[in-house]
Amino acid sequence: MARMTAAEAAVHVLRKEGVEVAFGLPGAAINPFYAAMREIGGVDHVLARHVEGASHMAEGYTRAQPGNIGVCIGTSGPAGTDMITGLYSASADSIPILCITGQAPVGKRHKEDFQAVDIAAIAGPVTKWATTVLEAAQVPRAFQQAFQVMRSGRPGPVLLDLPIDVQMTEIEFDPDTYEPLPAYRPTASRAQIEKALAMLDEAERPLLVAGGGIINADAADLLTEFAELTGVPVIPTLMGWGTIPDDHPLMAGMAGLQTSHRYGNATLLEADFVMGIGNRWANRHTGNLETYTAGRTFVHVDIEPTQIGRIFGPDYGIVSDAGAALALFIEVAREWKAAGRLKDRSAWAEACQARKRTLLRKTHFDDVPVKPQRVFEEMNKAFGKNTRYVSTIGLSQIAGAQFLHVYKPRHWINCGQAGPLGWTIPAALGVRRADPDTDIVALSGDYDFQFMIEELAVGAQFHLPYLHVVVNNSYLGLIRQAQRGFDMDYQVQLAFENINCPEINGYGVDHVAVVEGLGCKAIRVTEPDRIAPAFAEARELMREHRVPVVVEVILERVTNIAMGTDLAGIKEFEALAESVADAPSSIAALT
Repeated sequence: MARMTAAEAAVHVLRKEGVEVAFGLPGAAINPFYAAMREIGGVDHVLARHVEGASHMAEGYTRAQPGNIGVCIGTSGPAGTDMITGLYSASADSIPILCITGQAPVGKRHKEDFQAVDIAAIAGPVTKWATTVLEAAQVPRAFQQAFQVMRSGRPGPVLLDLPIDVQMTEIEFDPDTYEPLPAYRPTASRAQIEKALAMLDEAERPLLVAGGGIINADAADLLTEFAELTGVPVIPTLMGWGTIPDDHPLMAGMAGLQTSHRYGNATLLEADFVMGIGNRWANRHTGNLETYTAGRTFVHVDIEPTQIGRIFGPDYGIVSDAGAALALFIEVAREWKAAGRLKDRSAWAEACQARKRTLLRKTHFDDVPVKPQRVFEEMNKAFGKNTRYVSTIGLSQIAGAQFLHVYKPRHWINCGQAGPLGWTIPAALGVRRADPDTDIVALSGDYDFQFMIEELAVGAQFHLPYLHVVVNNSYLGLIRQAQRGFDMDYQVQLAFENINCPEINGYGVDHVAVVEGLGCKAIRVTEPDRIAPAFAEARELMREHRVPVVVEVILERVTNIAMGTDLAGIKEFEALAESVADAPSSIAALT
């Protein structure tokens, strides 16, 4: 067998497992691993400006394409702790990424050696597996197991910590005969599927709630086929947005407290049966559980056994990979339909579509400063059905989910549960690295944008162009809105008089100057009729320079976006649409 360092063996495993790129920063304790990557080749590298940024790039890379596993690399000590937020974000959303860290020598880890920290213990709660590999001969098998763990059951991240002496020790390893370990995914039985389908067929007003597990299983087409076979409308969760196209006649809208549609909430409240597939019943989706569950029968299908009954006990639960379950649902539904055993759902589906045509929020405002709703109207007009949106948290994300349209799986790439500010820029770069061709549009408020703005330099250096829409009200808008319940507006204003940029009229940071200083391009917009031309100009700048281009829209300082604590009690702060002319880029207006 071939003799090589443990680090070299690990790089061979990465290649055999399909890894083509890693995101990270070298450092003293991980330099042997970087030396192995340089020597062996085949694994490209994107140099981040912050190690947390590298972890979010890995997330974006995984989320962009089925089968991808993003890899992030950092040295010992703070590099690993910096990546904890990315590991938490990936864990919460069932996203497999591999974090590789350097470590002090085995014999010095417990002696407070420089940058020595028990990163495996720190990362344990936010990973599926975190370990420090103490024996060089175990390194290739640790990597082999890492990929199996990430892919099995509910997907999630793994951290492998490599002491520098372990990396440099020579071992015997034969990469030519290496094979990945099979992943385990639970599969529903036919009897379970028949029972669930019978429960659905007994209902008068059934719904399918489509979660992110369907996207993880690459099963969006199966979900749509099952909905069409049964005629049952679909409510996607935020993480499941795109499992069925927004303009599909069985897409009934999203339900929830914030990232939802008026018609989606109304339809869920009318339903008498809900089958959730690959979803968590997250609190921003359900709101008050008494309202959400009252008068409804529930079936829950999920790959993770401990998710069944975690939020509330369903009437029937099935532990299964979403794709495997949907394939069986389709098989049984086809048989039952041929035998005339499935009810006609056309009247219920039409009632859902009637709500979709009429329960709209207004977007067409001509105000200056710009109202955010108008920005999303212009985005819908400017960006086609093949656009990938990337966003994380804040009023910008909430309003984006209320007004934008998504037509394909993995075309709404969002950090759903953790919601760390700063996620959007590095995630968008990871998405671009995974997908060189599709239009990518990121969406941020000004604070999310400022958190990791330095990562734009990565896009300039490695030619990773995308369009970033920044809606700037110079406020922590979501926190300010939440503070209304405390009758305060405290420590959430980002405005100040910028002595170097008086033309932005007290909005604080000159984002155009910062973006251009990082090697990218930026356009500032202050009037609504200039938004569309700015998007067109941004596309030309991306084509010409192959760098990220930012379109900053200066918003009115205060806008409250619709939300609440109960699906039946969402507070609408702005005028509602009285006709499709008030919402000219809504699905109702476009179909």
